[in-house]
Amino acid sequence: MADLVVYGIPNCDTVRRARRELSAAGLEYRFHDFHKDGLNAVLLDRWLGRVGWDALLNRRGTTWRQLPAETRDGIDATRARSLMLDHPTLIRRPVIERAGEILVGWDTDRATLLAGKG
Repeated sequence: MADLVVYGIPNCDTVRRARRELSAAGLEYRFHDFHKDGLNAVLLDRWLGRVGWDALLNRRGTTWRQLPAETRDGIDATRARSLMLDHPTLIRRPVIERAGEILVGWDTDRATLLAGKG
Protein backbone atom coordinates (compact mmCIF):
# COMPACT_ATOMS: atom_id res chain seq x y z
CA MET A 1 0.00 0.00 0.00
CA ALA A 2 1.25 3.47 -0.89
CA ASP A 3 2.41 5.62 2.00
CA LEU A 4 1.19 8.68 0.11
CA VAL A 5 -2.53 9.37 0.40
CA VAL A 6 -4.39 11.98 -1.63
CA TYR A 7 -7.75 13.05 -0.19
CA GLY A 8 -10.37 14.85 -2.24
CA ILE A 9 -13.10 14.39 -4.79
CA PRO A 10 -12.46 13.04 -8.28
CA ASN A 11 -14.24 15.81 -10.18
CA CYS A 12 -12.20 18.62 -8.59
CA ASP A 13 -9.86 20.17 -11.17
CA THR A 14 -7.11 20.70 -8.61
CA VAL A 15 -7.32 17.10 -7.40
CA ARG A 16 -7.22 15.83 -10.98
CA ARG A 17 -4.14 17.97 -11.70
CA ALA A 18 -2.43 16.79 -8.50
CA ARG A 19 -3.10 13.13 -9.31
CA ARG A 20 -1.86 13.59 -12.86
CA GLU A 21 1.35 15.31 -11.73
CA LEU A 22 2.01 12.77 -8.97
CA SER A 23 1.66 9.94 -11.49
CA ALA A 24 3.91 11.76 -13.96
CA ALA A 25 6.53 12.08 -11.22
CA GLY A 26 6.36 8.30 -10.71
CA LEU A 27 4.83 8.53 -7.25
CA GLU A 28 2.46 5.82 -6.09
CA TYR A 29 -0.43 7.01 -4.00
CA ARG A 30 -3.77 5.91 -2.69
CA PHE A 31 -6.74 8.12 -3.49
CA HIS A 32 -9.35 8.67 -0.77
CA ASP A 33 -12.59 9.93 -2.28
CA PHE A 34 -14.61 11.94 0.23
CA HIS A 35 -17.83 10.97 -1.56
CA LYS A 36 -17.18 7.21 -1.54
CA ASP A 37 -14.87 6.77 1.43
CA GLY A 38 -16.22 9.49 3.68
CA LEU A 39 -14.44 11.53 6.31
CA ASN A 40 -14.23 10.56 9.95
CA ALA A 41 -13.70 12.79 12.95
CA VAL A 42 -10.37 11.18 13.91
CA LEU A 43 -8.84 11.99 10.54
CA LEU A 44 -10.23 15.53 10.48
CA ASP A 45 -9.05 16.17 14.03
CA ARG A 46 -5.53 15.04 13.08
CA TRP A 47 -5.51 17.53 10.22
CA LEU A 48 -6.97 20.29 12.36
CA GLY A 49 -4.29 19.67 14.98
CA ARG A 50 -1.53 19.90 12.40
CA VAL A 51 -2.60 22.65 9.99
CA GLY A 52 -5.57 24.38 11.68
CA TRP A 53 -9.14 24.92 10.60
CA ASP A 54 -8.46 28.12 8.70
CA ALA A 55 -6.01 26.38 6.34
CA LEU A 56 -8.47 23.51 5.74
CA LEU A 57 -11.67 25.46 5.22
CA ASN A 58 -12.28 26.28 1.57
CA ARG A 59 -14.12 29.60 1.48
CA ARG A 60 -13.94 29.87 -2.33
CA GLY A 61 -15.91 26.78 -3.29
CA THR A 62 -19.51 26.23 -4.25
CA THR A 63 -20.35 24.43 -1.02
CA TRP A 64 -19.25 27.43 1.06
CA ARG A 65 -21.16 29.89 -1.11
CA GLN A 66 -24.32 27.77 -0.82
CA LEU A 67 -24.29 27.91 2.99
CA PRO A 68 -26.61 30.45 4.57
CA ALA A 69 -24.91 33.74 5.44
CA GLU A 70 -25.67 33.23 9.14
CA THR A 71 -23.71 29.96 9.01
CA ARG A 72 -20.72 31.54 7.30
CA ASP A 73 -20.63 34.69 9.45
CA GLY A 74 -18.55 34.49 12.60
CA ILE A 75 -17.20 31.04 11.82
CA ASP A 76 -14.92 29.61 14.49
CA ALA A 77 -12.95 26.38 14.98
CA THR A 78 -15.86 24.43 16.48
CA ARG A 79 -18.34 25.42 13.78
CA ALA A 80 -15.77 24.89 11.02
CA ARG A 81 -15.06 21.35 12.28
CA SER A 82 -18.74 20.51 12.40
CA LEU A 83 -19.34 21.90 8.91
CA MET A 84 -16.37 20.02 7.44
CA LEU A 85 -17.61 16.76 8.95
CA ASP A 86 -21.09 17.36 7.53
CA HIS A 87 -19.79 18.66 4.17
CA PRO A 88 -16.30 17.28 3.37
CA THR A 89 -16.29 19.30 0.14
CA LEU A 90 -15.72 22.34 2.37
CA ILE A 91 -12.16 21.08 2.83
CA ARG A 92 -9.55 22.70 0.63
CA ARG A 93 -8.27 20.11 -1.81
CA PRO A 94 -6.31 18.05 -2.11
CA VAL A 95 -5.12 17.11 1.33
CA ILE A 96 -2.01 14.97 0.99
CA GLU A 97 -0.54 12.86 3.77
CA ARG A 98 2.82 11.12 3.79
CA ALA A 99 4.89 10.01 6.76
CA GLY A 100 3.07 12.33 9.14
CA GLU A 101 3.39 15.32 6.83
CA ILE A 102 0.17 17.01 5.77
CA LEU A 103 -0.02 19.25 2.72
CA VAL A 104 -3.15 21.22 1.86
CA GLY A 105 -3.75 22.42 -1.67
CA TRP A 106 -1.67 21.97 -4.78
CA ASP A 107 0.85 23.82 -6.87
CA THR A 108 3.24 22.66 -9.57
CA ASP A 109 6.18 22.30 -7.17
CA ARG A 110 4.42 19.76 -4.91
CA ALA A 111 5.06 16.70 -7.09
CA THR A 112 8.75 17.58 -7.30
CA LEU A 113 8.90 18.15 -3.55
CA LEU A 114 7.13 14.86 -2.80
CA ALA A 115 9.38 12.99 -5.21
CA GLY A 116 12.40 14.35 -3.30
CA LYS A 117 13.78 16.15 -6.34
CA GLY A 118 13.43 19.67 -5.04
